Amino acid sequence: MKPITSGLRGLKLSAVASALLMALPAWAVDPFLLKDIRVEGLQRVEPGTVFASLPFRIGDQYNDDKGSTAIRALFGLGLFSDVRLQINGDVLVVIVEERPSVADVSFTGIKEFDADILKKALRDVGLAEGRPFDKALADRAEQELKRQYINRSMYAAQVVTTVTPGERNRVNLNFNVVEGDTAKIKEIRIVGNKAFSESTLRDLFDLDTGGWMSWYTKADRYSRAKLNADLETLRSYYLSRGYLEFKVDSTQVAISPDKRDMSVTVNVTEGNRFVVSGIALEGEYLGKEQEFKSLVTIKAGEAYNAEEVSRTVKAFTDYFGAFGYAFAQVEAVPLVDRANNRVSFALRAQPSRRVYVRRINIEGNNRTRDEIIRREFRQLESAWYDSDRIRLSRDRIDRLGFFTEVGVETEPVPGTNDQVDVTVTVAEKPTGNLSIGAGYSQADKLSFIASIKQENVFGTGNYLGLDLNTSKYNRQFVLSTTNPYFTQDGISRTFDVYYKTTRPYDAQGGDYEIATPGVGVRFGVPFTETDTVFFGVGAERVKVTAGDKLPEAYADQGGTYLPATIGWARDNRDSALVPTTGRLQRINSEFGLGGDRRYAKLTYQFQQYLPITRQYTFAFNTELGVGKGLGGKPFPVLRNFYGGGLGSVRGFEQGTLGPTSAVTGSTTGETVNIGGSRNIVFNAEFIAPFPGAGNDRTLRWFAFVDAGNVYGESESVDLSKMRSSVGIGLSWISPVGPLRFALANPVRKFSGDRIQKFQFQIGTSF
Repeated sequence: MKPITSGLRGLKLSAVASALLMALPAWAVDPFLLKDIRVEGLQRVEPGTVFASLPFRIGDQYNDDKGSTAIRALFGLGLFSDVRLQINGDVLVVIVEERPSVADVSFTGIKEFDADILKKALRDVGLAEGRPFDKALADRAEQELKRQYINRSMYAAQVVTTVTPGERNRVNLNFNVVEGDTAKIKEIRIVGNKAFSESTLRDLFDLDTGGWMSWYTKADRYSRAKLNADLETLRSYYLSRGYLEFKVDSTQVAISPDKRDMSVTVNVTEGNRFVVSGIALEGEYLGKEQEFKSLVTIKAGEAYNAEEVSRTVKAFTDYFGAFGYAFAQVEAVPLVDRANNRVSFALRAQPSRRVYVRRINIEGNNRTRDEIIRREFRQLESAWYDSDRIRLSRDRIDRLGFFTEVGVETEPVPGTNDQVDVTVTVAEKPTGNLSIGAGYSQADKLSFIASIKQENVFGTGNYLGLDLNTSKYNRQFVLSTTNPYFTQDGISRTFDVYYKTTRPYDAQGGDYEIATPGVGVRFGVPFTETDTVFFGVGAERVKVTAGDKLPEAYADQGGTYLPATIGWARDNRDSALVPTTGRLQRINSEFGLGGDRRYAKLTYQFQQYLPITRQYTFAFNTELGVGKGLGGKPFPVLRNFYGGGLGSVRGFEQGTLGPTSAVTGSTTGETVNIGGSRNIVFNAEFIAPFPGAGNDRTLRWFAFVDAGNVYGESESVDLSKMRSSVGIGLSWISPVGPLRFALANPVRKFSGDRIQKFQFQIGTSF
C-alpha cells in the first residue's frame, strides 16, 4: 500500500487539511484507472451514501482534483468527523470516521416550557434524535434555548449541556436549565412629547409596568416584537393627528444587574402639527377625474392624517385595476409649507398599460380539487384584468374555511406587454374536527357534547357533520350535510336529520318529556356577494309524554309539523367572538303550512357595535319576535318565545318571563311558564378592558341595561309590563370556549317573577 502523503501515496485529511489540499496541491499522484473502490469505518451510514457522493466510479481515471472534490463532498454530508483516502495499487480505499449521532435529548429544571416545544426549537437548529452531533451543534442548541427564555423575559436563565457517550457511537444529551426569575418591566418612559401626556401615550402600549392581572396578560414581560408593535401604534397615533414629521428617535432598554427589572425609554420628536391646505390630481386619470376625486378621503382644512392618505392611494390603485390597469402607479407627494404648518398633496398617477388575464393558476391544494377553488373566482381567464373581481375572488376562497392562507399574485407574461397570469397560492388546513367535551350552564346543567365534522369531504367542498348533546333538559342528535354548489350558480343545499327531547327545568319541576324527530332541507340562494337568503322545508313528529307537572297547554301539542322557513343574514362585525365595531342583522321566518299546525313565526335581530376609543365599545342589541296561528287555530305553544336569563333579560331566571299555564292535575293552582307568541328584548352594554388586563381583548368587563318581556297571543303588547335590569358582567375567551358571567339587579319586576341575580353560561352573546 502506497500512501499519498510525503511521497508514500497516502493521505489523511481533516476539514482543515482538506482546505490546504485545495489551496496547495503539493502531494501529487499520477493519474490512474480505478479498478476498485472500498469504504472502511462505516457503522450506521450506508455505503451507497458514500459512493453517491464520489465524483468518480470504477473504470474512471483518478487524479488529485477528483480526490480533493471527493473529500469536500464527503465532509459536506455532515456525517463524518474525519475522511482519509488511501491508494493500494489501482484500488482506492475511503476511510471515514463517523460523527456520533444523537440517541436522546432530555431536559431538567424546565418549568416555563413544555419539553416538546424546546425539542422543536432545537430541531430547527439541526439538533434532533437520530441526527449527527458535534460540539458546535451543542453550542448552537444552548444559544437557542437561551433565546427561547429571553423571548419570555427570563434573562437570567442558564443552560449547561451534558454529553454522555452511548453504544454504537451514539450520545445522550441533557440540558440542565436554571430558569431564574422573570424580568419585569418596572418603568416605561416617553421623552420628547409635548402635545399629549405621557400617560395618554403609555395607554396605547400593550407593554406596561404590570398590575394585579399581569399573571394573566403577561404585559409586563418585555418583548422586542411587542415593543416594535407599540412603537408603530404610537407612530400611527401621531401621524393620524396631523404630526407629519413625527419620528421615534431611539429606544433604550436597560436591565438591572440581577436581571430582574427592566426599563424602557422611548425618545420622540413630535414636530409641528400640519393642516391639509389642498389636494390636486396630476397625471393620467383615463378621463375620469371626477370619479377619482370622489374617492379622495383627504380633507382640506383638517389635520393631516396618514391613514386617509394611504386609504386614498389604495382606492386610486384599486379603481385603476377595475379598468384593467394592473400596474398603475399612484403616489401622494406632500408639498410642505413649514412656515405656516400647512401641507398640500399632489396625487400623481401613471396607469401604465391595460392588460388582460391569460391564465389563472392554483398552487398548494393537495386535497381540495381545483374546480372547488375555481368556482369561487369572479375574474375570468381571457378577460380584462379587474382588481375588484380578483379581490372578491380571494375573499370568497378565504371564506371557504379550508385554508390557513390564501395569496394572489399577478405576474406579467414574458414577451408580452398586455397579459398577466394570476396565481392563487393556498395552504390547506385540516378540515375535519372530532371533539368530545362537556359543558355546564345554570339552565341546562351538565351536558355531554360530541361532534364529528368534515367541512371539505374528500376535497369536494361539501360539509358533513354529526352533533350529539346530552344535557339534562335538552338533548339532541343532529346529522347534517351541505353541498354549497348544488347548482352551478352557487345555490347551496343542506339536509338535516335530528332527534330532540325536552324536559322541564328543575325550577319548574316535573318529569314529562317532549320528543321531536324530524328531517329538513334548506337551500341558500346568493342574491348578492354579501347577502344570502335561505329557504327550507321540514317535517317533524312531536310526541308529548305525560308526566308530573305537565302544563295543560302542552297536552294537545303533539302531532305532525311541516314547517317552511325563509331567512336572511348580514354580518360585518370585525369579530364574531370579541366584536368592537360593525353590525349584525338577521331575519328568520317559519311557516307551518301543513300537518296538524298552521302558524307563522317571524324573528328579527339587530346588533350594533360602536367603538368609543381603542379600548372601549358601546354595544346595542334588539330582538323582536312574533308568532300567529293561521286558519283560525292558535299559535302552537311549542313554538313559543322564551324570555329571561342570559341572552334575554338578565337577573330573571332562564325562560320564566311571560305567560304561564296551569299544571295538569294540580289542586293547588300551580302554574309553570310556557313562553309566548311575541317577544321584545333590548340590551345595551358598555364594554371595557378588565382592570389590570391592559388592551387584552380576551378578558373584558361590561356594564349593561336589559329590558324585555314575552307576551301571549291573546295579550296586547304592553310596554309598561316589560321587565328591566342593570348590572355588570365579565366575558372571557377561555380555553373551553367563550364564558360570560353576569350579576344583575332587576329594577322593574312584578309579583311572582323569579329572580336570579348571578348567571353564567358558555358561548352566550348578550
